[in-house]
Amino acid sequence: MIERAINYYHSLCTDAAGTEIQAVFDKHLVPRHVHFGGRPLATVLRPHFLTVDQYRYIQRECAILAGAFSRAYDALMADPQLRAQMDLMPEEEEAITIDPGFKVPSPTQRIDTFFSHDGTLHCVELNAETPAGMGYQDESSDIFLGLPIMHEFMKRYDVRPLPTRWQMLGLLLQIYREWGGTGKPRIAILDWKEVPTYPEFELFQEYFTREGYESAIVDPREVEYGGGKLHAGDFVIDVIYKRVLGSELLQKGGLNHPVIQALRDRAVCMVNPFRCKLLHKKNIFGILTDEDNQHLFTTEQRRAIAEHIPWTRRVRERRTLFHGQIIDLIPFIVDHRDQFVLKPNDEYGGKGVVIGWESGAEEWSQAVQHALNEPYVVQEKVKIAREDYPALVDGKVQFGERSVDLDPYVFYMQYVGGCLTRLSATTLLNVTAGGGSTVPTFVLEDRQT
Repeated sequence: MIERAINYYHSLCTDAAGTEIQAVFDKHLVPRHVHFGGRPLATVLRPHFLTVDQYRYIQRECAILAGAFSRAYDALMADPQLRAQMDLMPEEEEAITIDPGFKVPSPTQRIDTFFSHDGTLHCVELNAETPAGMGYQDESSDIFLGLPIMHEFMKRYDVRPLPTRWQMLGLLLQIYREWGGTGKPRIAILDWKEVPTYPEFELFQEYFTREGYESAIVDPREVEYGGGKLHAGDFVIDVIYKRVLGSELLQKGGLNHPVIQALRDRAVCMVNPFRCKLLHKKNIFGILTDEDNQHLFTTEQRRAIAEHIPWTRRVRERRTLFHGQIIDLIPFIVDHRDQFVLKPNDEYGGKGVVIGWESGAEEWSQAVQHALNEPYVVQEKVKIAREDYPALVDGKVQFGERSVDLDPYVFYMQYVGGCLTRLSATTLLNVTAGGGSTVPTFVLEDRQT
């Protein structure tokens, strides 16, 4: 059904329809904050489609993996030797000792995956700290649903959007109550003013305000703590919706930053807390896939890990198993660059990533040597999902293949609600890296007549 639906949408995407869609994008994307540092985020003319069964499958499998991440977190907190494999900075090690006032270490997450329509699901990263994109997805869904081409398409298919901002607000309120808060909390969206994702903060602030909650976008450099209250100017903060990376906050503000003082005194509730860092580091996939740790997980979790999490190891001199074969890690990955990618243990935006199958032998060997001296992981190559998408080029609709990154949002480490979908003509799918775009994901069913 999904192939039939995509083909039908493409048949509707004439040059005239494409010109009409692009005109809507030109008029609405930037004014409605669907841009990244001034660059409109929708560059193709079709949304991403899933069937109901596909979406349910993704929800089920990601929920199982969320349970595995939870077990890994418990083991990391309990075992300092195991935790050392995550390469926390000393300030991060100190920050995770702060009791956030609630149990779940990473209430909001995004699992970055490749999902192909043949059912293949590969999870390549876990954003357990500051999962972005919810506001963009909600707003672009509204824009796409208003297109005449979608009205025609919906005569044949039922189309269900996957809104997420209401779930994020509900999560913040749930955590605030668990933390001990009462009444309507005042919400601070916390990050640096100069970040290119600032338009999404505006989308969230507008949404929180519409729902009746006072909110403000706050730069960490603007906050003060005194009299048992954290505030930015006259705005008193009850809940921090943390979008700033914990490592950046610690590096720039130190352990005596007003936010950290308020957290220690249980004067403010913050989502996600510093403890999420144990799950955010890329070596969390090494913890899940290492043969030494399989006893931590249930039978069903081990099955899901084997099917969906690529083999990952912290880059260091050691012997380990690779699909049942004992290997010397460093010489093996040097000799098999076409099978692997190197990633910094704690970076974002594609920074420092080296793709083995796109590298020369000397370049790859040097990258491995560099990774031995810095916190890096090596990860096995997975199948990248690809689909054709229409775009308007010089007034004509052209179809081109895009890599498709489908990133389900996980709330309270239990359930999936919505997805970020990113597209790119290159291997590295990352908007921060300067390429690619985002489109909303819709769940489809045949319309009953």
